[in-house]
Amino acid sequence: MSAETVIDVRGLTKKFGDRTVVDNFDLQVPRGAIYGFLGPNGSGKTTTIRMVCGLLKPESGEGEVLGLDVRTESLKIKERVGYMTQKFSLYEDLSIRENLEFIARLYGLDRRDERVDAALADLGLAERQTQLAGKLSGGWKQRLALAACMIHEPELLLLDEPTAGVDPKARRDFWDAIRRYSAQGVTTLVSTHYMDEAVQCDAIAYIAYGKKLLDAPTAEIPKMIGLHGWRIAGRPLMKAQEMLEASPGVDLVARFGAEIHACGKDATPLEHAVRAVKAAQPHVEIEPIEAGFEEIFIYLMSGALDNFK
Repeated sequence: MSAETVIDVRGLTKKFGDRTVVDNFDLQVPRGAIYGFLGPNGSGKTTTIRMVCGLLKPESGEGEVLGLDVRTESLKIKERVGYMTQKFSLYEDLSIRENLEFIARLYGLDRRDERVDAALADLGLAERQTQLAGKLSGGWKQRLALAACMIHEPELLLLDEPTAGVDPKARRDFWDAIRRYSAQGVTTLVSTHYMDEAVQCDAIAYIAYGKKLLDAPTAEIPKMIGLHGWRIAGRPLMKAQEMLEASPGVDLVARFGAEIHACGKDATPLEHAVRAVKAAQPHVEIEPIEAGFEEIFIYLMSGALDNFK
């Protein structure tokens, strides 16, 4: 394992009963990277994160996290990792400061007051430090949870859908903090359903029903997938959608509000299908577009097989 590689796991597999939730999963993440997990609910993202941070032991597979063996040194891994779960898990009847003080004591940290003060200042919580956690909005709870994850200065941050249910500004503030930590050398593994967040990651793994479909630098993914796209706008669109769904060369038809995005791997039959819609319905507008991450995500998921049996 390279000194600059924080996560290097190979063949991780996890089963619950007869169901394989994570199937032969490989992952390499360099120090300081922001690495995104994308996938539908039940795809194995949370289980993978828990194996990486030492909370779950894999049935098979091997690897190192922070230079420590994922199978035999899980306790040591947990000491050096910050893990933020989907659900707010701090004490709602304690204040912001009291929660952070409690977490600092759990870790047995020295300079506790200094560390708590720094965490409050870093995430803009100082003026609210006496407020009960249970009275906070979703965005402020998120900041508190991130402060609790970072108070012991972990080298690796694992975030499981951390911005679900918070407003767009809170999400932007959250990602500003993640980028600051990345610049300091903190590695982040984050699962998300938001495409505008995914594009902020240095690399992305698409996971569906236990299997990794794609693992690549974010900027390279559109070219790797090679989807061509067209935008069809106007009202009504139901007939246009039905025509496209029945046309050869159209691999994806996705509705985006008052328009349709039609995508395919082969540009020529895709264009023929779109122009046929225009000929049949002159009121619609058509124009070529670049297929974005949301279209790529839907395309990849449409070809994946559900492992829930």
